[in-house]
Amino acid sequence: MEGTIVRGVGGFYYVKTQDELFQCKARGIFRKDGVTPYVGDQVLVEPTDPGEAVINEILPRKNQFIRPPIANVDCMVVVTAVRRPAPVLTILNRFLVMAEGKDTEIILCLNKADLDKGGEVDALKEIYGTLYPVVAVSGETGQGVEELNEMLRGKRSALAGPSGVGKSTLLNRMAGGTVMETGEIARKSQRGKHTTRHVELFQLANGGFVFDTPGFTSFDVLEAEEEELHFYFPEFAPYIGKCRYDDCRHIAEPECLVREALAEGKINKTRYDSYVELLKEIQNRKDY
Repeated sequence: MEGTIVRGVGGFYYVKTQDELFQCKARGIFRKDGVTPYVGDQVLVEPTDPGEAVINEILPRKNQFIRPPIANVDCMVVVTAVRRPAPVLTILNRFLVMAEGKDTEIILCLNKADLDKGGEVDALKEIYGTLYPVVAVSGETGQGVEELNEMLRGKRSALAGPSGVGKSTLLNRMAGGTVMETGEIARKSQRGKHTTRHVELFQLANGGFVFDTPGFTSFDVLEAEEEELHFYFPEFAPYIGKCRYDDCRHIAEPECLVREALAEGKINKTRYDSYVELLKEIQNRKDY
């Protein structure tokens, strides 16, 4: 029967089928082939004992992330705070590029909107509002959370963003209270307890699911190739392939339409600077 891995801890995987939650072990062939089941995987399981089963097959993934180990994400909610801490656009752009590279829908979530005193929300919407859906919320007060939940209806979503932007508080508010282990999973997990936080997939009242992860706060390695990076900046799309050189990197090449658009104010300079910074990082990685 088919189910979804909703939690993995201590070598056990908890698979929710249409009718039941199973505590599962994965077949040894996965370890032999270097394959690790991820939370979010659709799997085929074979019951062995009451409430227990073995994972026989991992179905093809839409996408996957290594840190944290999750799969089949429909929508990435990139979270930044409007204040405390102030948004760092280079970091924000890095998260957006990461999401672009994984073929997910993207929503930019401006948390702590209740602290907006100097037009920070409007300033961020000015930069990103034509690129992505933008929603201003407050995990503390609940402002905008209903709108965000509606945007995520029926989707598997993950929250990503730097530390301190309020992802946990927002997740709790989205779930209508403190996100805690469900009783059935908690009981089954006793054999596989861990002291560190684990990844879990929770169902929301809107029919969607959200990954509760300890990760998605930083990325050491940018998973993009030099020739791909410009595709991850949607504002570059009207100009890609129309520059003088087919392999234009939009840095110093003559007759580059991206840089012309930058000079004309059609591309935000902070976004372009992030592109240059990430491109150099990829080039340095290749040289190394």
